[in-house]
Amino acid sequence: MEKVSIIEVSPRDGLQNDPVFIPTVKKSKLIYLLAEAGINHIEASSFVHPMKVPQMADAEEVIKSCAVLNDIEITALIPNVKGFERATKFPINEVNWVTAATETFNQRNIGISIEDNFKEFTKLKDKIDQTKMKMCFSIAVSFGCPYEGNVNPDVVLKLVERAVEAGADRIGIADTIGIADPEQTFRLLSRVLEVTGKTPVAIHLHDTRGLGLTNAYAAFNAGVRIFETSASGIGGCPFAPGAAGNLATEDLVYMFNRMSIDTGINFERLLEAADYAASLSSKTPLGRIRQVVRKKII
Repeated sequence: MEKVSIIEVSPRDGLQNDPVFIPTVKKSKLIYLLAEAGINHIEASSFVHPMKVPQMADAEEVIKSCAVLNDIEITALIPNVKGFERATKFPINEVNWVTAATETFNQRNIGISIEDNFKEFTKLKDKIDQTKMKMCFSIAVSFGCPYEGNVNPDVVLKLVERAVEAGADRIGIADTIGIADPEQTFRLLSRVLEVTGKTPVAIHLHDTRGLGLTNAYAAFNAGVRIFETSASGIGGCPFAPGAAGNLATEDLVYMFNRMSIDTGINFERLLEAADYAASLSSKTPLGRIRQVVRKKII
């Protein structure tokens, strides 16, 4: 049976943009429910400055609470070297370094140029190699930018190539504003996979225009086997005006279940986690299949 891996991002990307601070204990409960559903890779928080993303001000406490989870890979997003230094004090398996495919978004999101950001990444990779952590190199706005519009795929591919050469353990391709279409997704991911070799590639999809699931299917057909999703479809980027939530984990799992593709996730337990995720968010969840099941729609 064909298998795929799902990285759950609701505790970080799903909650980061919520204007109402969510208590640490509730964030931790969400992580535990996701783990109980069989999700074995969770992006739990982000070591960003609390002034920039107040929702992530309790990153240390959230990550500490993950220490009781056995056999669960915990990822934390880091925007810079200082974030990495904070992360090394806690039980983390992977750090997620983020750059952008456009200069304007990189400046708004991180505050430096793409080139300076990459130099920081290469310096940090040497430090990472002295730890047991892995490092993902994620590229935001890979399909389109809220400030610069269309993105040249060659820019994304060059960043991927450089990151692989620098030793990234995983590559993340993100449709941060949910602008991609299936044909565009298939073309870009096919080219990305040609240059990554054995380095794993994940796709991170937002569902702003309702094409998240079709883009996931297009990425699967291109050869992608790792998907970053959010329970109940909550989420959004503070630096991408108007961007909606992520592709809902339960929608993707439902599709793969129908296709007899193994996710390793218990669908009923996942729905419980998605219910809880939806209850934490002050925004309307984007996930569809959860509502179909809960309302008993035929």
